[in-house]
Amino acid sequence: MRRTAVDDADPIVFDDGTARRKLADLLATTGVALNRYRVPPGSGLPGGLHAHADQEELFLVTAGEATFETLDGEMLVEEEEAIHFAPGEFQSGKNDSDDELVLFAVGAPRESRDIRVPLRCRECGYDDLRLGSVDDEPGLVCPACDATFSPQPCPACGHEEMRVELGDAGRPVTACPGCGAEFEDHI
Repeated sequence: MRRTAVDDADPIVFDDGTARRKLADLLATTGVALNRYRVPPGSGLPGGLHAHADQEELFLVTAGEATFETLDGEMLVEEEEAIHFAPGEFQSGKNDSDDELVLFAVGAPRESRDIRVPLRCRECGYDDLRLGSVDDEPGLVCPACDATFSPQPCPACGHEEMRVELGDAGRPVTACPGCGAEFEDHI
């Protein structure tokens, strides 16, 4: 048996101010991941629109409200509510409110080795690309034809990081967190 306080885990703070505390490490879990997030207004959970092909995820909102994007649209999850995503279900979470969002994320199994983004392969047309390694750098790999794609900077402003989000038409797009530009075929 192990016990810990949330504040015993050192926070990992992302560029937008979102902070993650990895509790599973302190609890030495082997089968489940447990993270606590503090998300400022206008910020989101790291990762953009994605699915774990090999992991289910649960989110429990303890303060504020979370907006989850899915391929079926947006869903609001309020304080003291939870949401479940089965393996393969695409989702991303954000804080569209004026108040801080605090939530716990639980994933099982603990390690996810097959994370997908809903982008189409330019080579064979397969619908979901897998996060992987291209020349020892983060990239995307097509599970169907093994084509690889290296992340490209934003064509509008040059920002290095791009995210997958639902665009205005309700379809996945790559979006620039720097300037807000959206692109349908940019990988």
